Amino acid sequence: MSTTVNKIKHPIAENMEIFEDKFRDSMKSTVPLLDKITNYIVKRKGKQIRPMFVFLSAKCLGEINDSTYRAAALIELLHTATLVHDDVVDDSNERRGFFSVNALWKNKIAVLIGDFLLSKGLLLSLDNDDFELLKVVSHAVKEMSEGELLQIEKARRLDISEEIYFDIITKKTATLVAACCACGAVSVGADKKMVSTFKEFGTLTGIAFQIKDDLFDFGTDELIGKPTGIDIKEKKMTLPLIYALNNSTWQEKRKIINIIKNHNNESEEVKKVINFVIAKGGLEYANKVMNVYKDKALAMLADVPASSSKESLEALIKYSIQRKK
Repeated sequence: MSTTVNKIKHPIAENMEIFEDKFRDSMKSTVPLLDKITNYIVKRKGKQIRPMFVFLSAKCLGEINDSTYRAAALIELLHTATLVHDDVVDDSNERRGFFSVNALWKNKIAVLIGDFLLSKGLLLSLDNDDFELLKVVSHAVKEMSEGELLQIEKARRLDISEEIYFDIITKKTATLVAACCACGAVSVGADKKMVSTFKEFGTLTGIAFQIKDDLFDFGTDELIGKPTGIDIKEKKMTLPLIYALNNSTWQEKRKIINIIKNHNNESEEVKKVINFVIAKGGLEYANKVMNVYKDKALAMLADVPASSSKESLEALIKYSIQRKK
């Protein structure tokens, strides 16, 4: 893990360690196969950015308590469930450089694991009367599903406007970051206005985060390395591409859309799309928009009292748009 992430984590480092044990416990089952798979999932966890948003939001507004740990576990359980199901939907054999659950145990088991994690999250909330947390997270899961379906529907026709693009990423990505920040605030008894402020902060941060992901596909930064073109291969209309198409002639547009529709698995053709987006200034535009959202997010925290947790929360959004992968 990078020193930047460790530095950001500093005010909540102890809480994150406690959380790891609690999260592992929240996944336990009496069925050996389930335990084996959930252990595998826990071992290959990423940077844990989402629990960090929960804990830092909570600590900005009060004292971290049992409800905060449950909020973070609920988010992680439901998020992990959606990732396991996503890998089945996308027929993906890898996640974060490890084999996906469906690659090792097949689709049927992966779907059931996702269902199990979902039910564990629901029960964790219900058993502790955390209805407000459950409301926030359930709403996020609904939005995420809608975002995915909207993206699938639009990918068939490749007619995405910027407005639809922002609708998709707000639902698909930003809504979960918003849920993290709102749950952190709810867990320490913050008032409705402050919960709403933190939710909006999370939404803006999530949008900036997703635009950064879009930019990785074009890989022009020497630190990112080669362009991947994965989004183009999957016919995903991202912000740099939408901007480039909106600023091209009818003939150019027709040529690029034809490549995405019919030649998206030919690397030479995908390269043409990448070069077209770069030439049309799509990356500069997306970078500029990403920074606007970052600044809007930081402005949401203006009235939050100064603290090391607030500094870390501000550093976390900056990290989200400066990360190298």
